[in-house]
Amino acid sequence: MILLRNKYINLIILHVLIGIIIFVFPFLAKIYGFLSLLIGLIIVVTTKNSNNQVLMVAAYIVGSEAFLRMTGGAISYEFSKYAIIIFVVLGMYFSGFSKNAIPYWIYLLLLIPGVILATETLNLTTDIRTTIAFNISGPVSLGIASIYTYQRNISMDDFNNIFLCCGLPIISTIAYLILYTPDLKEVLINTSSNFSTSGGFGPNQVATILGLGMFIFFSRFLLVSRSKLIFITNVIVFLFITYRGLITFSRGGMITGFIMIIILLSMVYLNTKKRSKIKINFLILFLSLLLISVWTFTSSSTDGLINKRYANQDVKGREKESQLSGREEILGQELDIFLENPFFGVGVAKSVEKRSEITGLIVLSHNEISRTLADHGFLGILALLILFLTPIFLFLGNNQNMFVFCCITFWLLTINHAAMRIAAPAFIYSLSLLKVQIVEKNSLHRE
Repeated sequence: MILLRNKYINLIILHVLIGIIIFVFPFLAKIYGFLSLLIGLIIVVTTKNSNNQVLMVAAYIVGSEAFLRMTGGAISYEFSKYAIIIFVVLGMYFSGFSKNAIPYWIYLLLLIPGVILATETLNLTTDIRTTIAFNISGPVSLGIASIYTYQRNISMDDFNNIFLCCGLPIISTIAYLILYTPDLKEVLINTSSNFSTSGGFGPNQVATILGLGMFIFFSRFLLVSRSKLIFITNVIVFLFITYRGLITFSRGGMITGFIMIIILLSMVYLNTKKRSKIKINFLILFLSLLLISVWTFTSSSTDGLINKRYANQDVKGREKESQLSGREEILGQELDIFLENPFFGVGVAKSVEKRSEITGLIVLSHNEISRTLADHGFLGILALLILFLTPIFLFLGNNQNMFVFCCITFWLLTINHAAMRIAAPAFIYSLSLLKVQIVEKNSLHRE
């Protein structure tokens, strides 16, 4: 009965049930997606965003994006990015925004020439409006979210709650994936990214979300597990997410999540008094044992294929020619396009058509950096410099946001292997700009 008296445990159980119910009754996915938007709007309007509820609602939508796409519950394919824009604009209406967020107004202005150029250069057979919207929605949602979060005061407790809102629908995703792929032996036939273990949806995007979820629940058992029951619960969720993320056989998202964990541990360790460092040392040892255990179990359940995947080998143990699944060719072509059109680029989405003329294939870029250079030219370089340098400068003036480098890392690594196909990198990046105030110093204490 103790589980039923715990609000946090109830939330986790609820989201496990959501995953199970939608697997059994797929038509409910649309209702779940619609309710996520409707309830979020009700919360924000009724509270008038008194405690940055827009960030919690947006975080929930970000965490549910892959789940909604794989279950057919998304209102539209780009629903999450547009939802972020809607909610942060509401947040600005109720709570305003910093007049010092000039870097992100400049960032948005730097995108405009590429959009204008695209209207002139895209092929006549291309649906110009849809194509431009698809390619620019990620950067625009990042810019608008960043204007809202720029130097906005928030407590560390509320920051952790934002991460929790993002993590809860990832639990539903895990429950759904477990039911979707009950027998790994039937679907693991090679070392390529696996759609069958990713709910029938893109493994790259699913692994990205699961890597983020792995980090979120690690941060929770490190920082906010104030009872043994909650600590054990967070560890169990962390293990399940890590295992399911590994067996997508998509490496980028999981490696990103692991690097974020290392960065968070380093930040906590450097900002902790000597006496508390002993606890952290034990937690590092505990984490190491957890990861070794989950890797060993994954290796056994995949007959060693996961080892070959991360060693860049095929099913017979031969090293693959490409380290990046052929993405380096796309990157090279986009850099060539940039060098040919260095100032304004070729226009939003035109690089895809340019590459198609060269290869005869229509393949979307996985690298947002090279795509930005090709589409926006030198203006794209300025835009990227704004994104990279601004949160670092802000951190120098407020170093209590221990998540700042985790958020930047997630954005930077994700856009290098998954571009901005999902809303997560844009939203998580914007959290690096929050001005965090740590109220409770002894965050590692557990009863």
